[in-house]
Amino acid sequence: MISIFKAIKMFRFKVPRSLWLVYLGLCLSLHGRATQLLIPMDNSQSNHLKAYGIAYWTLENGVVIEWLLNYKGGSFLMPHLQEIERELKIRGVKYQVITDGQVASIKAEIANPDVNMEVVQLEKAPKIAVYTPPNKQPWDDAVTLVLEYAEIKYDKIYDSAIVMGMLPKYDWLHLHHEDFTGQYGKFYSSASYQPWYKEQVRTTEANARQFGYKKASQFKLAVAKNIKNFVLGGGFLFTMCSGTDSYDIALSAEGVDICDNIYDGDPSDPGAQKKLDFNKALAFQDFTLNRDPYFYEYSNIDASDLRNNFTIREAEDYFTLFEYSAKWDVVPTNLFFVNLRTISLSESFFEIEFSPIFLWIKKL
Repeated sequence: MISIFKAIKMFRFKVPRSLWLVYLGLCLSLHGRATQLLIPMDNSQSNHLKAYGIAYWTLENGVVIEWLLNYKGGSFLMPHLQEIERELKIRGVKYQVITDGQVASIKAEIANPDVNMEVVQLEKAPKIAVYTPPNKQPWDDAVTLVLEYAEIKYDKIYDSAIVMGMLPKYDWLHLHHEDFTGQYGKFYSSASYQPWYKEQVRTTEANARQFGYKKASQFKLAVAKNIKNFVLGGGFLFTMCSGTDSYDIALSAEGVDICDNIYDGDPSDPGAQKKLDFNKALAFQDFTLNRDPYFYEYSNIDASDLRNNFTIREAEDYFTLFEYSAKWDVVPTNLFFVNLRTISLSESFFEIEFSPIFLWIKKL
C-alpha cells in the first residue's frame, strides 16, 4: 500500500497546488485524523536542531506546515501523518498530538492583536549552499556541523563555482570563515610555515590563474561581487567571523591594492585608505584598515579583541535580541528568530556606520 507521503509527492507534481491541498485534506480525513502535531521550540524541546531538520524534511516531502512565531519558542504545526510521527520518534524530537479544537484555540490566542505572535505558512524547502573550501577539516566549519546534525540537506560550493555563476540555483548562502581580501586570513605571521596555509595559497593562486586573474585578491573580489549580486537579486546570505568584515573590505577596495608584498608579491598602495569606496560595500562603511600585514585583524570593524584582552568578560558577554513585530514585520522576525531571547556573544562589531545598500535592503 502506498504511503500518504508518496501519494502526496506523486499527486503534487501532477496537479495544481489547490487540488493537492484538497487531496491532503482527504487523506487526513480517510485516516480518521482529527489531530495535528505540535513541535514546541521552547525550553521543553529536547532537540531544537533536529526539530528544524524535521520541519525541513517535511517540506521536502511536499507537506505544507505552519510556523507559530513566538508561540512556545516558535513552534511548528504539521499534519498528524504516521510518517512524520515516526520520524519524530527516530530523531528524538519532542512533540505533542493535539486536537483540531486545541489548534483552533492556539490560533485564536495568536490572532489576538495584543500578543506578538503570528502564524506563517511554510510551503517550500529552501536550497542551501555552504561556501566552504574543499580542504577544510570537518570541525572547522560550524555551519556544516549544524546542518549535518540537523539532517538538513545542503551543497558545498566554493570560489570557482560562484565565479561560474552557480549561485542563482540557491535560496540561501552560508559563508565559511573566509578572507575575501586576498590576505589568506592574515595568518602569515602565525601559520605561513604550516602545510595547510601553503596549500591554501597554492590552491587559491592556481584557481585565480585558471580564471584569468593575476592575483588572489582579484579572484576573491570576483567571488564577492557575485555574492553581492546574489543578495541584491533576493538571495539570503548568512556570514560569520572574518567572512563578515573581510567581505565588505574587499568590495570597498575594488581597484585598490591593500595587500602587502608578502601576500601578492608587490607593495600595497600607501594611500589605500583614502581610495576606499564605501558605496560598494554591502553592510559597513567609514571603517579604517589595519595596514600591518603581520597583525591578525583587517580593520576596526571587528571587536573580537574586546573579548581576547578581557575588556569584556564572560559574565558581561550576553545581549538580548530585539523583538520584531511578528504580525507586521514577518520577514525580520523570521530571519532574526531564535528560541532564546538572551544569548552569549559570538561575534561583535564596533559602532561603524551602515552602508547605503544595507539601509536600502533593510527598507524592502
